Amino acid sequence: MWSFVAKALLAGVIIAAIAELGRRLPAMAALIASLPLVSILGMIFLWHARPDAENMAVHAQATFWFVLPSLPMFLLIPVLLRQGYGFWTALLAGCVLTIVLYLLMVQFGPRLGVRF
Repeated sequence: MWSFVAKALLAGVIIAAIAELGRRLPAMAALIASLPLVSILGMIFLWHARPDAENMAVHAQATFWFVLPSLPMFLLIPVLLRQGYGFWTALLAGCVLTIVLYLLMVQFGPRLGVRF
């Protein structure tokens, strides 16, 4: 249980630091947010819990394929904001787009040879 709490606190600190930095230096906060910190920490924690090379390889490869459908969200949100849509509307649209693209990835990825 303490391990879970420590992981949650670490993730929370990273998110809070990005949010605070973003108020003063939005591009720097974006750079930090774009780093695969969560993926790296997740792999470290997973390796600690189950040090299995094949399991880690499948995890890392699946992470790559699941990052791709999330990227268009970061293009749609600024377009919508610049067209006058509110933040929450733009964020919701970006999230819906990402969910749709995830579903498409899960549906068609294996047909294209992608292993999850």
